[in-house]
Amino acid sequence: MAQSAPIEVDPELLENNNSDYASSGYNTSTDSLTSSVYQYVFENGRRYHAYYGVDKTVMPNDEEEQSRLDLHHEIFLTMMGGKLHLAPIDPTPQKILDVGTGTGIWAIDMADMYPSAEVLGTDLSPIQPKWVPPNCRFEVDDAEEEWVYADESFDFIHIRNLAQAFTDWDKVMAQVWRCIKPGGWVELAELGCECLCDDGSMHPEINRYFSKLAEACAKLGRPFPTGPESLTDRLNKAGFRKVASETYKQPSGPWPKDKKLNNIGLMTLLGSDTGYHAYGMAVFTRILHMGKEEADELCKGALKSAKSAKNHTYSLFFVAYGQKPEAEGETNEDGQK
Repeated sequence: MAQSAPIEVDPELLENNNSDYASSGYNTSTDSLTSSVYQYVFENGRRYHAYYGVDKTVMPNDEEEQSRLDLHHEIFLTMMGGKLHLAPIDPTPQKILDVGTGTGIWAIDMADMYPSAEVLGTDLSPIQPKWVPPNCRFEVDDAEEEWVYADESFDFIHIRNLAQAFTDWDKVMAQVWRCIKPGGWVELAELGCECLCDDGSMHPEINRYFSKLAEACAKLGRPFPTGPESLTDRLNKAGFRKVASETYKQPSGPWPKDKKLNNIGLMTLLGSDTGYHAYGMAVFTRILHMGKEEADELCKGALKSAKSAKNHTYSLFFVAYGQKPEAEGETNEDGQK
């Protein structure tokens, strides 16, 4: 979907004088290795990773977050037209790597879609299910450390929503390049941190939340992407060719007239009950040194804004992919080897 095209607000929503989605008839309730890798820390009522260091990731890994991650996977699928990836990979891949697999839902879906492939998902925390397809497995690993995989061993490497986890993207991309087979593909996907609005209806609370989130992550050395070029530049710099990208819109609530965007917005709103706190609490308290109460109020203010039917905001989701040249000396679109 073109980023420049404004999203039209559902006229029925404008005719309804109710100020929030719940009173407008929407159901916004979320109700509808070794022992050392299971070491966690608890902050502000949430559980966080500890095995590779408390500051290795600022996102929680508890059951609430796992449910949100699975819901967000469905949002990504809907935005991408039901596709698990955009890269035109071989129809019978042999080895696929999902870096930062989270709950493992993408890896599991890929194992079902490509029975020819051995699908490996890696993550800092062992939160993946035990019952998985026979061609899918998971490992606990830190992707910013040296990878143990053989050179040119994967047909496809997938990295999604790890902006808040990596400080050394050059090192990660060098590992990706080394481990992808000639002719193989890599796909990067990230949410932006800019809150956008086409009709001037943005509430100041939600704008402040995203501004502070971007400030904290930049201070941490893990800035969010500002556009698709943030991802395509990484691919080009690493040496990949046939680099391409797509940008999608993720509304903060079910306000769009367009049915697909409306459904995306509804799912986003459902995930917001825990999402604003998941993204914000650790960085606000650890990096910006806010008190727990101040950080909590900032998250609650953003959530309240998102639940207002008069707040027509959205964020952007960027997907970029590229191919490792098959022949020695083959160049990418920038003329780089």
